[in-house]
Amino acid sequence: MPSLIRFIVLIGILAGAGYASMVALAVLVEPTPREMTVRIPNERMNP
Repeated sequence: MPSLIRFIVLIGILAGAGYASMVALAVLVEPTPREMTVRIPNERMNP
């Protein structure tokens, strides 16, 4: 039984670390906005 408790605690710590890293990425990383250009072929413009 102690090995099961140790396993559950280890999984909980790993899940908490993963959750904390996702929250840190969402809060600390800012995306850089930039313009986007999409070329449309002439065949699609004139039916």
